Amino acid sequence: MLIAACGELLSRELDAAAVTPPEGTPLGALAGTVRDMARAYADDGFTFFAGGDLVNALAAFSYGSGWLHFGLAYGLLVLPGKKPAACPFAGHTQILPPPALAAKLDEKTRRYARLLDTACASVVPAPEPETAGGMFARRIILIGACYAQGGKYSLSTGAQEEALARFSYGHGWLDAGVRTGLLTLTGNREIFTI
Repeated sequence: MLIAACGELLSRELDAAAVTPPEGTPLGALAGTVRDMARAYADDGFTFFAGGDLVNALAAFSYGSGWLHFGLAYGLLVLPGKKPAACPFAGHTQILPPPALAAKLDEKTRRYARLLDTACASVVPAPEPETAGGMFARRIILIGACYAQGGKYSLSTGAQEEALARFSYGHGWLDAGVRTGLLTLTGNREIFTI
């Protein structure tokens, strides 16, 4: 999938996403936060894209997709009548960025690999282990770790765009988990949007 198509997919899903908890409740507020964060990253992605910054556009669209898919999996959001699309980077081939962006793509991809590793090591489940919240919190951490591993594999094969998307997507899940109170930070607060 091309970078612009990733953004368009995220935008369409956000337009269709409905908040499931009642308005005025704590869960309703969390749902609104998750949807608003995903929308903010989508908007940032389109701004970057319009300015020719394909690297940051890809990272923003992927991060926003992580937030959206977290909200859908947690039951805070729903896509009425349809299932969410696959992760925007699944099975896609990107158009390589212009040579002028190659160094930026390499630097950002490697930095985001380190950031996601740090993020995974900086969180623990907040709810009690045997509760539904505790089980979902462990799932969030597992998703972050899986996308870190998948991104490293993509990086090792030279698929830098896919690696950056995977690292960004996984970090989006962890960030949403922290923001919604399912994950507790043990350090490195500066790499989360709290």
